[in-house]
Amino acid sequence: MSETIHHHVVVIGAGAAGLSVASRLIRAGIQDVTIVEPADKHYYQPLWTLVGGGIVGRESSVEPMADLIPKGATWIKDSAASFDPSNNCLTTRDGKQIGYQYLVVAPGIQIDWQKIKGLPETLGKNGVCSNYSYDTVNSTWENIRGFKGGNAVFTFPPPPIKCAGAPQKIMYLAEHYFRKHGIRDKTKIVYFCATPTVFSAPKYASALTEQVVKPRNIDVRFKHNLIEIRGEAKEAVIQNLDTGETWVQPYDMIHVVPPMSAPDFLKTSPLANEAGWVNVDKGTLQHVKFPNVFSLGDASSLPTSKTAAAVRAQSPVLVQNLLDVMQGKQPTATYDGYTSCPLVTGYGKLILAEFDYDLQPRETFPFDQGRERYSMYLLKRYILPIIYWKGLVKGYKWPNFGA
Repeated sequence: MSETIHHHVVVIGAGAAGLSVASRLIRAGIQDVTIVEPADKHYYQPLWTLVGGGIVGRESSVEPMADLIPKGATWIKDSAASFDPSNNCLTTRDGKQIGYQYLVVAPGIQIDWQKIKGLPETLGKNGVCSNYSYDTVNSTWENIRGFKGGNAVFTFPPPPIKCAGAPQKIMYLAEHYFRKHGIRDKTKIVYFCATPTVFSAPKYASALTEQVVKPRNIDVRFKHNLIEIRGEAKEAVIQNLDTGETWVQPYDMIHVVPPMSAPDFLKTSPLANEAGWVNVDKGTLQHVKFPNVFSLGDASSLPTSKTAAAVRAQSPVLVQNLLDVMQGKQPTATYDGYTSCPLVTGYGKLILAEFDYDLQPRETFPFDQGRERYSMYLLKRYILPIIYWKGLVKGYKWPNFGA
């Protein structure tokens, strides 16, 4: 067994959550902050909706990881494999033993492409596309701009998934594109949605239904889930989640959102709850059993949407509470579940949803954000990427809105 190396604070993951926390800790004067992250590149994934809609190139969504690791942090280019929180230790994939005084777990969410039968082998061809990968996002735009009419199918699997608004954003862009290019009357748009409503927060669910879904004649099938793709035949097998009944839906293009779950190494760890997520208090972000362990972002058990905007609200709370614990105090900061979803509803149109744990609006601007607005589209297109790259991942204080 290799010798154990020890660090004061170890952060698992260098996504938006891990980078934000590490940067804030270093700025607060913590000397020994170590980040465990295997990836060479960091992706601003919220931009992939616009990439799939042909608005921006995917290259603008990626930066070298080395340029984002905060100065003063140690980068271990490896991934976590197992945890031994009773002994304040973890093991990496490469067999390193890392001891810690404090641990922040933020490895993100796992994409389970293989859970839809036939999907991995047909993804990117046979009319099958997805915005949920840098490698596949260009196929979405290729399908939309090459579409000549027929069945355009979009899916939303059982949650949780990251950015739960994204499955419908690309559908609205596609529908708008079809209208602009004179093929909407030859197109049937079907949205198979595993949830019972089009959006979790009632205000925005109502807005989407009345301003977008109904006027644009989008066929939404609630509590229906994609379980199989037959690429050569261009058929999707759909299951009714209430009855278990399945049937075949022909398609000419289909945008697939894959199932997602906690990373496998978390599911089997002592840190996880029954569903596999890091089991933290939803207000303090401190682990319910191990007080020197914290978590935020997509891998945490926090019952809110998994978005960059949620991370922006969670990060200062976690850092304050971690500093409190370091000083022998009880956590003093509380996270109220704030999250945001900029719901692109077409080219030049956006509804900015902001809400808390109770699904009540927590709006930033002095107007009704439950209406489609060009100004909010400009925010998504031009301002939020700057906030992400210059503010969020660097741990600076910026507005919460946006994902």
